[in-house]
Amino acid sequence: MQKITPCLWYDGQAKEAAEHYVSVFGGDSRILDTTYRGEAGPGRAGDVLTVRFRLAGQEYLGLNGGPQFSFTEAISLSVDCADQAEVDRLWAALSEGGEEGQCGWLKDRYGVSWQIIPNELPTLLADPDPAKAERTMKAMFGMRKLDIQALRDA
Repeated sequence: MQKITPCLWYDGQAKEAAEHYVSVFGGDSRILDTTYRGEAGPGRAGDVLTVRFRLAGQEYLGLNGGPQFSFTEAISLSVDCADQAEVDRLWAALSEGGEEGQCGWLKDRYGVSWQIIPNELPTLLADPDPAKAERTMKAMFGMRKLDIQALRDA
């Protein structure tokens, strides 16, 4: 078990969200366990309380905590993508029913913010030629889903 596990607070959608994420990431992704509310706790007995799940080797805890808190962009999940095909696939799957943002950011249908980032981007932004790095940054600011070739060409 990992030492630090991010906990994501949902309003009744923790299991649905975890199942969606597992289907999107596949591979080393799965539901690990689910707990249910008892008679003593808040909410309806028998409803899902928590879902522990793994996405690409990283464990998360989904908590059905209620409507008191909602997600903001102050916390996001950044995904390192190997190529444009992976960027495209994850962007489509995670933005469906959600909201596209700028510079590779999106909110999924549950309100969780994601950064879908090609692993080449940090190298392009740190180019030894400051003018090239600046053009890359400017190009990125004009994009929603990141286009690796357009970033290279900047």
